[in-house]
Parts: sequence; C-alpha cells; structure tokens
Amino acid sequence: MSVPNAFPSARDALFFTPGPLTTSLSVKQAMLHDAGSWHFEFNAVVARIRERLLKLAGLSRENGWEVILLQGSGTFGVEAVFQTCVPPDGNVAVFTNGAYGERIVQMLQCARIPHVVAHAAEEATLDPAALEDLLANEPTISHVAVVHCETTTGILNPIEAIGRVVKRHGKLLIVDAMSSFAGMPIDFAAAGIDFLISSANKCIEGVPGFSFVFAKRPLLLASEGWARSLSLDLLGQLKGFDKNGQFRYTPPTHALLAFDQALHELEAEGGVAARSERYRRNHETLLSGMARLGFRPLLAPAVQSHIITAFRYPNPSFDFATFYGKLSGRGFIIYPGKLTGGHLPHQQHRAASASRPGTTRCRYRRGARRDGHPCETCFKRLTILP
Repeated sequence: MSVPNAFPSARDALFFTPGPLTTSLSVKQAMLHDAGSWHFEFNAVVARIRERLLKLAGLSRENGWEVILLQGSGTFGVEAVFQTCVPPDGNVAVFTNGAYGERIVQMLQCARIPHVVAHAAEEATLDPAALEDLLANEPTISHVAVVHCETTTGILNPIEAIGRVVKRHGKLLIVDAMSSFAGMPIDFAAAGIDFLISSANKCIEGVPGFSFVFAKRPLLLASEGWARSLSLDLLGQLKGFDKNGQFRYTPPTHALLAFDQALHELEAEGGVAARSERYRRNHETLLSGMARLGFRPLLAPAVQSHIITAFRYPNPSFDFATFYGKLSGRGFIIYPGKLTGGHLPHQQHRAASASRPGTTRCRYRRGARRDGHPCETCFKRLTILP
C-alpha cells in the first residue's frame, strides 16, 4: 500500500474544507494537457472513469447499475435526479437536518415537484421511526431523499436504517453522498439505495467540474419522457454514453483528466478503507488540537462523522473574520458555519478532516493566547507528519 506522501501536494494553502480539497501535485499536473472531447483517447479516459467508479462503489453493470457523469457541481447531479427520475405524479419526501437537505427542498420547489418535508434538529441524526410514521400516513410518496453526511454540521445520518424503512414501504431512495462517498464505506445493498450522487472534488480528491450519479439502469430507462430539463436529463446523458461514449455537451476535459489521476491515487493508497482511516486519524488529531485552543465541537461524538466538524466559538468576543484571516495568512483555509436556524447557536465554524495531507498526525505548534482570544494566535504552525 502506498502512502499519500508518494503523491506530494503543491505549495498551496492547506484546505480544511469538505470540497474543494487540497489536491496532489500530480492531480494538478494531469490538467496540463488539452484533450479533444470527441477524440478516442479522451473517450477511453471517460470510459475508464465510469468503470472505476462502479468498482469503487461495489457495483457493476451486470447487476443493473450505471454511473452517469454530469457537468457541473454536485448540486447539478442531485437536481438532475429529481428533474429526470421523478414521474409527473411522483411525490418526494425530503428527510432533512441541515442546509443541504433544505437545498433539495428548493430544487423540488423550483421544479414544481410535489413533496413533503420532515425536519429534524441539526444536532440529531434523522430518526427512521419518524420516517416510518410519515410513509405510513402519506401513501402518495414515491421517493425519499436524504443527505448521508450533512456538511452543515458533519453529522452522519443512518442511511441503512432509513433504507430499510423506505424499502419496507416500497419506495425509492435517493442519497446525497456528496461528502461521504469514497471517504467511508457505503453498502448500497444494505441501505437499499436506488440513486446516489457525489462529485469530483470531494473525497476522491479531484478538482471541481462534474458530478456523478449511480443509478439502476431500469429506473433510468423508465424515466423516458419525464425530464423537466434538457441539460440535466440523466437518461439523455446515459444515451449519449451508450451511443458513442461521449458527453452530449462540452465536457470538463481537464477536470476529468485530473479525476482519472485522483482515482489512481485512491487505489494506490489502499482504496476507501485506507482513505477513511486517514480521515479518521486527521479527525482525531483535529479534535485534540482544537480542544487545546478552547474550541468544542458542536455535535456529540456518537453522531459526528470523521469528514467535517463544526466547532462552537470559544467565547463571546471571538471574531471569525479575524480568526479566518490569521489562519489563511498561515496557509490554512477553513469554512464558516452554515446552520440554518432553530435553537442552535449560529456562532460556529467548520473544519474538515477530509484533507489531502496524508497524515498519521497533524500537530499544533502553538495554542491560544493567554487572554483567551485564539483568533489572534490560533495556529503558528500546523505540521503534517507521515
């Protein structure tokens, strides 16, 4: 098994964000070539990426699965599923506990697709029993949509337990796995997943430019005539790949070349299990170092993923803009908070453990000031050790 340091990072800022992530130098270098979108060599790269993704997910075409690449961010891929695969008389149940579940609601509103929304507290995982009640009382529901790792807080929702409820009621399950796919194992069969969406710039550690959708081929074929959008028509995109291996419209050629290299590096690292373990170690070290600076995580350990962590502000006078500026000046990029409301305090920020430096440990060299204002001297140096 190769260690991530075999693929060194460029001397860029270190991203503690859930995407885009810090990429290796070799992923960046893969983009230093032009590719013809109709050329057979580029079409071979696209075909290889699709095969590798199916293998990474533990799926195969022999078992009825397809993966469709789609230009745009992960949001484009999620919206494409609803725009294409929900029938005119469909009704979607959105089970949400964060901003990205709320974004799904916005998509359905814009598409004028009937839907019902079940909200949960942002610091609590989605409760399968609540979904059981909803489905029992709303027989018109055809699809259930959930976010696996809700990037708002880093909470990890129990998709296998949710999937069992969905299948017991004979519904279809759509999973937004933007921040979790390839960062932790996902058992499609155990969760009863029918559609799963992720993107190039998340845990596979590629660059932004396209999303990908895993879907059962019979469900895609059944959606003939349902598409509410031309560019977001997943069945149309699949037909293009089936016909000549090409995107229907101009593909993000450089992002695809980078992604092909990123998949190679994921395989060299040891696959999803090894990457998940790296992220878990990063997470543990991040928690330890932040605790020494006076930051407490927003979530309880039992519901916290190892992908991204929301931290409470350490004191009332803490100023995030100053903190961010000091960190970025030292080469570290984090995320502001994204809580949607309710009773939770909005004074929080986020830092991701799904970080490229591959790392057995991250070590904080300097902590908070004596006056309790870590925004002034937060990290003097963060050293990544093999």
